[in-house]
Amino acid sequence: MTKKDTMTTRTDAELIKILADTRETLRTERFSAAGARAKNPNAKRNHRIAIARVLTEQHARATK
Repeated sequence: MTKKDTMTTRTDAELIKILADTRETLRTERFSAAGARAKNPNAKRNHRIAIARVLTEQHARATK
């Protein structure tokens, strides 16, 4: 998971790539968890937090 202080040092292209990768991982986690127990029950929450961090940083940059 990426911390907030490292989000500010990333470029816009890197943020877009992180966002796309994390959303895809979250989507696959949701579908794989439908049939069986998850290996890490906190994984979905951690992915949602990472997505929120990226979106927050993008919004902060857009409002500057």
